[in-house]
Amino acid sequence: MDTKNGLQKTLSPFMLWGLGVGYVISGMYFGWNLGLEKGGTLGMAIATLVIMLMYVTFTFSYTELACAIPKAGGVFDYAGKALGKNVGFVAGIAQTVEFIFAPPAIAFAIGAYFNAFFPQIPILASALVVYCLFTALNIYGIKAAASFEAIITVLAVGELLLFAGLSAPSFKTENLVRNAFPNGWSGAFAAIPFAIWFFLGIEGVANVTEETKNPQKDIIKGFGWAIFTLVILCVLVFVYSIGVGGWETIVFKNGISGATSDSPLPLALAKITGDNHVMYHLLITIGMFGLIASFHGLILAAGRSTYEMGRVRNMPTFLGVISGRFQTPANALLGNMVIGIIALLSGRTGELIILSVFGALTLYIISMISLIVLRRKHPQLNRPFKVPFYPWFPILALAIASISLIAMFIYNLKLGLIYFGLLVVSFFLFKVFNTHKTLVYDSTGNS
Repeated sequence: MDTKNGLQKTLSPFMLWGLGVGYVISGMYFGWNLGLEKGGTLGMAIATLVIMLMYVTFTFSYTELACAIPKAGGVFDYAGKALGKNVGFVAGIAQTVEFIFAPPAIAFAIGAYFNAFFPQIPILASALVVYCLFTALNIYGIKAAASFEAIITVLAVGELLLFAGLSAPSFKTENLVRNAFPNGWSGAFAAIPFAIWFFLGIEGVANVTEETKNPQKDIIKGFGWAIFTLVILCVLVFVYSIGVGGWETIVFKNGISGATSDSPLPLALAKITGDNHVMYHLLITIGMFGLIASFHGLILAAGRSTYEMGRVRNMPTFLGVISGRFQTPANALLGNMVIGIIALLSGRTGELIILSVFGALTLYIISMISLIVLRRKHPQLNRPFKVPFYPWFPILALAIASISLIAMFIYNLKLGLIYFGLLVVSFFLFKVFNTHKTLVYDSTGNS
């Protein structure tokens, strides 16, 4: 691709690994523990194992799509080719909801971390500053942004491994089995969105394929090593944080009941070292890198998704313009920042996470259907990587995602209706104002 007219191709497999892990790693640091309140250790474990299986099968399946159609729009491009522009648009909006509403929730958590060290700085003020700062970094250039992401991801991974090492000597099996299934199977279903939060966003790697040096070879390396790393970290964090003192210890601020906390790892470590130990403060300090990695990475992915929607006129065309100076989707990044800040000002971080999960599950369902349809309708499509155990991997991912989406609606009906309303209104506006022709792809997946 001509870098004068499009996105720069600068990303290596290591940078893709950094992005893949970075998009997700904040889910290891906060939020997931609230699923324990719903399902207890066993209920949350069941939900997590099932969701883990979904993400493993989904990741390999999505990699086939990303290598066959290496476009910045991700699922929007895949669904557009397989199922037509209408379904492609819905997929693109679902992806946009996921990538735009997750960063405000993470920004608020970053602000809370700053506030813990500097109480005189309001949480909202810190959140707004980091939003502007990391949007600017992404506008400056993809190589700088991806390099920064890789560095802070390595630090965040190292901190999780350090936490596991510190908590392992205090691990007790009885803490895992005590009050393990308080709400039965309904608790396991209610814990699903929090299990998804462990891995939410890894598909964002597909949105930078146009900026990858050799997408057909490098995407599978980046995706594969990222999901392997995340599965290992998920198991370590889950087992050792609960094993220190039981699930109540890392859910409730007083360790028994009452107000919940979004800081499971500091709560677990405080049980071992107290809250004045140097390792406790180190965990909190470096733990912020995990939040920044996901926040920054999702801003990057969201910019590419919105850019592609603007480029094909499914959103305002100015969003699909590449900066002549920086060769990045500056307008899309700024537009996403405005929406993200508005969402941040609402103060409803929990609801934003759930809306983001609704978007993600819709994306997973449509992308797996697209993979199956493309195999049948376009067998000649160049596929440098093919998902193993086809069709069972995409079918399994599709089934789990579908059941999860139904469970999400049952346990979050109001937010589900709001999400569905967003899709309906967006689709109505699309049909009224959009008149461009459907994208046409050749055998390599290029438009």
